[in-house]
Amino acid sequence: MRLSWLETAVGMDARSWLEPLTRLAESGGPVLVAILGVAMLLFTLALERWWYFRFVWRRDRHSLVKRWAARHDQVSWSARTLREVWTRELIARLRRPLPWLKLLVGLCPLLGLLGTVTGMIAVFDGLSASETSQARAMADGVARATLPTLAGMAVAVVGLLFTTRLEFIIRREDQRLHDRMARAAEDVNA
Repeated sequence: MRLSWLETAVGMDARSWLEPLTRLAESGGPVLVAILGVAMLLFTLALERWWYFRFVWRRDRHSLVKRWAARHDQVSWSARTLREVWTRELIARLRRPLPWLKLLVGLCPLLGLLGTVTGMIAVFDGLSASETSQARAMADGVARATLPTLAGMAVAVVGLLFTTRLEFIIRREDQRLHDRMARAAEDVNA
């Protein structure tokens, strides 16, 4: 029996590794797969923001403060306007994916609702085709239909927590940046 590269790398049969994911996709339908795709995109953007804040933001903030401190004119109207433009540009880079994150968070419950509606249509369609009211079949169908709603709400809640935290960090860093720029101006003028 020949092993695939995935089976070799993971050290287990690829089918047994992917089996829970395929069962989940079968039980939730194509909408659950769409929610999984949105969740992957959402968490990829969240991870990118964490990476940016952790490794790039601090370096950019430090270089901006140094560039401001190196200026000779820091008190004129044009210098203060330039400082404001520079800080807004830097904060805008930190804020850049925030609208996309909010869109994806709002999309998750809607996809969950779509999965529930399509699942319930399938349940009622199956019941009308069998011409019998089987309580067990209906209960299984309703359970299957509500799985996308659960998944959509869970992804949305986690995404909402991250988005709220990111907005807090942006407000805090905006204030810190303004404070550091003002402190750099005071140190040069003193």
